[in-house]
Amino acid sequence: MGTVHARSLDPLPMRGPELGVQADDIEALDIEQEPKQEVLENKDVVVQRVHIDGLGRTKEDLLTYEIAEVFRARNLIDVMRKSHEARQKLLRLGIFRKVEVVIDTSRGEDALPNGLDVTFEVTELRRMTGSYNTMVGNNEGSMVLGLKLPNVFGRAEKLTFQFSYGTKETSYDMNNFTPFPWSSLRETDRGVSAELSFPVWKTNQTLKWEGVWRELGCLARTASFAVREESGHSLKSSLSHAMVIDTRNSSILPKKGGLFKIHQELAGYTGGDASFLKEDFEIQLNRSLFWDSVLSASLWGGLLLPIGDKPTSIADRFYLGGPTSIRGFSMYSMGPQSEGDYLGGEAYWAGGLHLYTPLPFRPGRGGFGDLFRTHFFLNAGNLCNLNYGEGPQAHLKKLAECIRWSYGLGIVLRLGNIARLELNYCIPMGVQSGDRICDGVQFGAGIRFL
Repeated sequence: MGTVHARSLDPLPMRGPELGVQADDIEALDIEQEPKQEVLENKDVVVQRVHIDGLGRTKEDLLTYEIAEVFRARNLIDVMRKSHEARQKLLRLGIFRKVEVVIDTSRGEDALPNGLDVTFEVTELRRMTGSYNTMVGNNEGSMVLGLKLPNVFGRAEKLTFQFSYGTKETSYDMNNFTPFPWSSLRETDRGVSAELSFPVWKTNQTLKWEGVWRELGCLARTASFAVREESGHSLKSSLSHAMVIDTRNSSILPKKGGLFKIHQELAGYTGGDASFLKEDFEIQLNRSLFWDSVLSASLWGGLLLPIGDKPTSIADRFYLGGPTSIRGFSMYSMGPQSEGDYLGGEAYWAGGLHLYTPLPFRPGRGGFGDLFRTHFFLNAGNLCNLNYGEGPQAHLKKLAECIRWSYGLGIVLRLGNIARLELNYCIPMGVQSGDRICDGVQFGAGIRFL
């Protein structure tokens, strides 16, 4: 258990050993200070400010929900208890190595006589951690390498990769955890699904039914009214179909072949209170060039149609921006937004042109060096909401307006045949009002890239 420290212009009583406060931490108190101590113990206090020191890549708005209860404390012991609870919540995010709490009297022109400031001093985890171990069984041995990337984009994402090489079996394993998209909203899903996959000619077909109870809650008291309207419970029951034609030699860094994928989802006809029709597609073409270089072109697109009078939900809309789509923009931080909260769009398109080449001078050729490629890219796209009373020409015109685009170069690392890492230098262009950009170095990790 960490220690909760308290400081004051006058010594404050420290009670509650469950918070880790030791008797040695308390300074000797003079007799004449007892009336002051009695006031602080028995009367209400107000938490005026909460500070978080030590943040590097972590976004502050992610932590607002975790520390909100501290402001509701009404006496000193309650402040200490709620501060400790907030500390535990911060540690459970899995992005901090250490969290300490300091409670101090408020200072400044607006300080109240009974005002307190609470400061959380945090130490973030390293950007990358690794592990190595060996296992021996009955006539079998294996070596296991692990790689963990905590807090990849600053919002408690977690990417883990494990490679196991054994005398009988070699395997890869990748897990990715990403909280709900980048607004003042948190989504909790509970549900069941059933899926059937089968080949038809040169295609792979997938039919799926999904029933999900969704709970949307505000992360911050400063959440926009548009986000607050979305808060609450909903039930989605949907049928979906996907068709895939994939002739690529690799799904992560292909040198030849193509991909064509279409996906449809219909919600509302099998129950639930979410009703919509969602269509999206993905096209990718790859061609080998001279000197072991590869030219790749990609195109994504999608459309979300509400059924009935109820508008679409923020949980069902499309999002764009970030190192896996339109590079040079922050994750899911472009398109319709309200008071800093990004609401997603009902229609989008995104395209990319890429040139992959070997590393200069080919270090590690034929071995570890072949996992790396240099990367030159040009991305473009747009995300918007549509007026369905207008015709298709008006919709296409709206999608063609205010196009965001970016270009740059970087290095790509292939992790087996299941994921890849990118470190790019990006130059965003066509930035619109309200978009958040990532001008310069941007890191990305995932299994699906534009």
